Amino acid sequence: MAVQISPSILSADFARLAEAAAMVPNADWLHVDVMDNHFVPNLTFGLPVVESLLKATSTPLDCHLMIDDPDRWAPAYAEAGVGSVTIHVEAARAPVRTLRQIRAAGARAGLALNPATAVEPYEDLLGEIDMLLLMTVEPGFGGQRFLDIVLPKIRRARALLDGRGGQVWLQVDGGVSDETIERCAAAGADVFVAGSAVYDAEDPARAIDRLRATAEKV
Repeated sequence: MAVQISPSILSADFARLAEAAAMVPNADWLHVDVMDNHFVPNLTFGLPVVESLLKATSTPLDCHLMIDDPDRWAPAYAEAGVGSVTIHVEAARAPVRTLRQIRAAGARAGLALNPATAVEPYEDLLGEIDMLLLMTVEPGFGGQRFLDIVLPKIRRARALLDGRGGQVWLQVDGGVSDETIERCAAAGADVFVAGSAVYDAEDPARAIDRLRATAEKV
């Protein structure tokens, strides 16, 4: 599958989100980390901010819900018009129903797993999703160091997805940089969330081009 780069506005200036979106016209997605200070120890954006951002950019939004009770809240993000909504398996009580509601509302449905969560127990859910997100840091904060221990899980997930026809994207999120993206791509990831590596760069758009070119070497 083609390499896709999804820069995370968690690393952007929260007072200038529209400008942050405009800085990356070559992004495939704009990654929005929705955190509630319950599921993870941080508080970021909610649906009103997402709705405003939708009006400010034509880049599709990739909303990653790091929240308690995603079954209640996730469908509203899809109904608002975002391109992709990802829920955490650790937080969802009715993941099949919620994933189907996301799809029914017109968005791609994603399922996220924390670093310590094995992928194999959720193999039966792969037919309900469009993207599998493997966290490569503990969720909650940007700027963390990449966890190499997740690389074998990326390989196992790639094998599971390929065994089903390879229609599901495999996204990695956390510590993705010029130094780590090639390892992730070699393990089988094809969608890359990059926060600090993009928005801490002098030229965010050029940083995306560089990350894409590095991943495409694999």
